[in-house]
Amino acid sequence: MEIGMIGLGRMGNNMVTRLLRAGHQCVVYDIHAEAQENLVEKGAVGASSLEEMTRNLPTPRAVWMMVPAAAVDSTLSDLVPLLDRDDIVIDGGNSYYHDDIRRAAACARKGIYYLDVGTSGGVFGLERGYCLMIGGDETAVRRLDPIFAALAPGLEAAPRTPGRESAGDTAEDGYLHCGPSGAGHFVKMVHNGIEYGIMAAYAEGLSILRHAGVGKRPQPVDAETAPLRHPEYYQYELDLANIAEAWRRGSVIASWLLDLTAAALLKDPDLSEFQGKVSDSGEGRWAVMSAVEEATPVPVITAALYDRFSSRGEADFADRILSAMRHEFGGHMEKTAAFTGVH
Repeated sequence: MEIGMIGLGRMGNNMVTRLLRAGHQCVVYDIHAEAQENLVEKGAVGASSLEEMTRNLPTPRAVWMMVPAAAVDSTLSDLVPLLDRDDIVIDGGNSYYHDDIRRAAACARKGIYYLDVGTSGGVFGLERGYCLMIGGDETAVRRLDPIFAALAPGLEAAPRTPGRESAGDTAEDGYLHCGPSGAGHFVKMVHNGIEYGIMAAYAEGLSILRHAGVGKRPQPVDAETAPLRHPEYYQYELDLANIAEAWRRGSVIASWLLDLTAAALLKDPDLSEFQGKVSDSGEGRWAVMSAVEEATPVPVITAALYDRFSSRGEADFADRILSAMRHEFGGHMEKTAAFTGVH
């Protein structure tokens, strides 16, 4: 098949490479012209504009956008006038599913199909493949099945679930038509919320292990600080890189995220190149908002989202309020890390 790709960052570039390897033809465009150079060397057709890209695609066209969620509407406003009835537009980024419903309706009025495709795989997707969660019209989804199959990991990516031998769907290959417009990004939204929770659990657990030697260090003795009552229970200097490596093998908490954590700890046990300011690109917020509207409790995902806010200093003023109240009602003075002996 032939497909256009708009946006050639880490994900878009690797996706095109994977499609080329599978024998598909790709016409590529990015606002930064140099982004397409290595893909042209691999056999893609470069385009200097959206007009050139659409001219180089046979009809009915398929155009995949891998652009930030904030850029989707502006990209669509430039792209849609260049398309014809029965063409397909795919948003493979992390858009809010409410926006997908609106965009799909606007495209449908022009006879254009709009698919929302939640795409998971990150920078490793080139070799591992991408898990694809697809929303939109079934006709368009079926037409693009060879593209989805080429991008997805395939059956061999995981052991077969007992009893699925006769299921006859594409879920085992790592891609799935989840439902009508918005369903793909809705599923990806929840997927990313779960990711927040899993990441937070690993981070918190490994932090407990890192501080398991606190009993060996001097502790403050004053009215402001609750004492460590049994320092003899906290005498461990644990090798986190080795623990994570051991957990990868046979442990019930083994996962790809743990694989990545073990690799990071091996490279730098203190993770000194990171400041610990964790971004959130929106999906966790939207998952929590949907849970509120559904009256569905999600305390783990919510706590993980709030922890990301705190990591960026969003809780600093609230923390100062706490310090101010303690000082006002009890004369309690703030203490610095150096004063308390915390390491």
